[in-house]
This record gives sequence, C-alpha cells and structure tokens, in this order.
Amino acid sequence: MYALKKHFCFFVSFVGLLFLLAGCQKTSYPVDYEQLSAEERLVIRFSHVVGEDTPKGLAARKFAKLMKERSNGYIEVQIFPNSILYKDGEEMEALSNNDIQMIAPATSKVTSTVPEWSVVDLPFAFDSYEEVHAYMQGKVGRQLIGKFEKQGLVMLGMWDNGFKQLTNREYPINMPADIKGLNMRIMPSDILEQQFELFGASAMKLDFNNVFQSLDNGLIDAQENTLSNIVSKSLHLKQGYMTVSNHGYLGYVLLMNKEFWDGLPENVQLLIQDTLSEVSEWQREIAHQLNEKDLSELEKCDCIQIHNLSEDERQQWEEAFSPVYDFYRGRFGAKYINSLPKIKGGNKE
Repeated sequence: MYALKKHFCFFVSFVGLLFLLAGCQKTSYPVDYEQLSAEERLVIRFSHVVGEDTPKGLAARKFAKLMKERSNGYIEVQIFPNSILYKDGEEMEALSNNDIQMIAPATSKVTSTVPEWSVVDLPFAFDSYEEVHAYMQGKVGRQLIGKFEKQGLVMLGMWDNGFKQLTNREYPINMPADIKGLNMRIMPSDILEQQFELFGASAMKLDFNNVFQSLDNGLIDAQENTLSNIVSKSLHLKQGYMTVSNHGYLGYVLLMNKEFWDGLPENVQLLIQDTLSEVSEWQREIAHQLNEKDLSELEKCDCIQIHNLSEDERQQWEEAFSPVYDFYRGRFGAKYINSLPKIKGGNKE
C-alpha cells in the first residue's frame, strides 16, 4: 500500500492534532511542512495526459498549491502531466492498483469502466456547459456518478474542457457526408466510433499524445477535439481545415482510488472536497476563457481555414446523428437519454 497505509498509525495521531476544526478552508495548522520528512507527508499522486497550460493542467496545479497551503504542507499533491507517468490506456489500471491516487480522464475514457457514461458522448446532447452540469446534478447524473464505487473508485467532481470541433487536412467538413473515407482519430468510446462510422469514416482509437505524430505521418486524416487541446498540442499545424461544430462535450471526471479515499479521516476528505469545489468553479471559467482565446488566435493565424456551422447545417447534422441515439438506447435503455435537455421531457425527475 502507499504511504498512507505504511504510516497509518502516525497518520491517525497526527491528523487528530492537525484537523481540529471541520471548517477546512479556515483551519490553522500548527506544523510547517519544511519540518516534515517525505515519509511523514500524505502524498497524492495525480496523473494526467495533457499539458500544464490547458484547463485541466492549470486546475491540477492550483489544486496542488491550495492543498499544500491549507495543510501547511502536510498534504502533497504530486502532479504528473503529459503522460509522463502513465498513458491514456494505463491510468485507470494504475489508479485501481493505487499506484496513483487520482486521475482526471476525459468523459469518453471512463466508458470502458462504466459504459453508461457514453451518454455524455452523444452528439449534440448538450448546448451549453450549464446543461451538462444540470444533467450531472440531476437524478440520473447522480446515478451515473454512483456507478464508480462498484469499480473501486470515487468521483470527486467534474471539470470542463470545452466543446469539440472537427479538423481535417484534406478538405472542409461541412456536412456529415464529408466524413466518408476519412481516417478519424477518436477517444476510446463506442458511441464516438458509431457516430463517425455511421457516415463511412474509419474511426481509430489513439492516445491523445500520439495524435500530433499520427497527423504528421498520415496515419490519420482528421480528428475531433476542443480548441484548447487543438492549440496546446499544435494539431492545427497539421490540419488545413476546421469546422466549429460544437458537436460534443468534453469534460474530465475527477476520480480517486476508493480504498485510499476510505482510509482518509473525515476532515481530510472534507478539505479535499472543499478545495476541489473551489478549484472547479475557477477551472470552469478558465476553460471557457481559454477556448475563446484559442479560437480568436486560430482566426488570426492564417494557418487553418475555419468554417462555422450555420443553424441549418447544424440541424442537418443533428438529424443525421439520430441513429447513434438508437444505438445507445439499444444497449442501455432510455433512462439516461430521456433526461437529456434536448429530449422532450428532459430534466424531469
């Protein structure tokens, strides 16, 4: 087991001194972290796959900084960005084994663990960030969150990245038929695979940090991603065309190893929850700002041709994607779809 288990006896007595008050954010801690050895600290290893200048990377760093300050350095959140510790396909297993204690995978990537979560991947399911968060706070959203516990995981929150756009090196993608014949990179999700193969594309599931190279060597022609991810990894430099489609939401699920979490005293859990709640509010605003800034930079760079879907084009895309909803219903029933805001009767519990 990790440091928490190894030094459990010390941990219990020490935390009894440290966390005298339940009001975590205003608690004063009597110990200076510089006086503690590495073995005496509570370490949370947090792995992710994107850059430090992205919405997730910035939020992870802020979370680590606040946790260190609010515990006087007793809690050390170690951040491992850019897949330097584990790749996309390795993070979940490492978390289950408690080799790391925290990850923030994209919503699409948790569908291999909880397949019902692919409802979030459905094309044009949400028109705004507010709709996403209202859905997750509703009855079926809470049911989706609860499914992680059976997998030995605890969901502690959700961060935004943005809405996805389409890029291609061959020609503009204005209508669904334009996807036919393309090698399209997707995240690991059966729903994403269905939505592109429906129109004759070859959907290829690749780790995020392999996308640039795969575009460069011609393994893939096109991909879908948020503006933040496109710019932070310079994907636009390998693509000639981008369609601002906002066809799907991409967010991050904050997960912690359940055994590790359950071993923490209540006041430590409260400190983590309160801090994550504060960071999440900040992160969402930063994510929205970064995506707007990145779009503005792309419009000015003269390096990629940009097409914005008209209302009529968007309607045609939505209608063309309706078989993907039928595919989801066939696998998981109608419960999760019926609560989507775009479906008649959605958000009614």
